[in-house]
Amino acid sequence: MDIQLLFKIAAIGIIVAVLHQVLVRAGREDQAMMTTLTGLVIVLAMVVKEISNLFNTVKTLFDL
Repeated sequence: MDIQLLFKIAAIGIIVAVLHQVLVRAGREDQAMMTTLTGLVIVLAMVVKEISNLFNTVKTLFDL
């Protein structure tokens, strides 16, 4: 696992948190929730990709 992945996830989290706060203060709670959910989906897609790479590596390692 690359350290850049952790930095990307942290950056997405910071950006989403700031956008969420700005949208809530502006009275747009629905858009704030959608922003949060979008950030969550992006991070989950990144993590699923890495888990897939892990399974492929294990599969190759044990010749399965």
